[in-house]
Amino acid sequence: MEKDKYFMKEALFQAEKAFNLGEVPVGAVLVYKETIIIARAFNQREINKNPLAHAELLGIEKVCSLLGKWRLDEISLYVTLEPCPMCAGAAVQARIKRLVFGAKDPKAGAITSLMNIPGDRRLNHRIETLGGVMEEECSFILKEFFRKLRNNKKADR
Repeated sequence: MEKDKYFMKEALFQAEKAFNLGEVPVGAVLVYKETIIIARAFNQREINKNPLAHAELLGIEKVCSLLGKWRLDEISLYVTLEPCPMCAGAAVQARIKRLVFGAKDPKAGAITSLMNIPGDRRLNHRIETLGGVMEEECSFILKEFFRKLRNNKKADR
């Protein structure tokens, strides 16, 4: 569990970068053989004007480029927010070994909240998952971001 907290703290640093740039603060780190961070990413949908620029997808893309392969069966993905269906599906397609997330996403979460894509036995790959790692800290940065966004909208009126 200490190892999971360490890597989740690194993902939170990425979420803070997103927060400071006005992006929804979601961060991810991808870890090789459960010991070495080989990619870091944060949401960049607004920066890139691209709905695919989620932290998880950007991180997976970096690892594939670095390793020169698409099968990431020695990679663990740590992400501050429960992945959406698109990102959970990408993790399955990439054959991610383990997926650890912080805060649940009751509106779009595809690990435990709305569905369980990585555990669906109808798919050809399943991912070991763990949720709730540093959940309070991961939830706090998201709540703070949306509180700030609401306050800015009120001030603009």
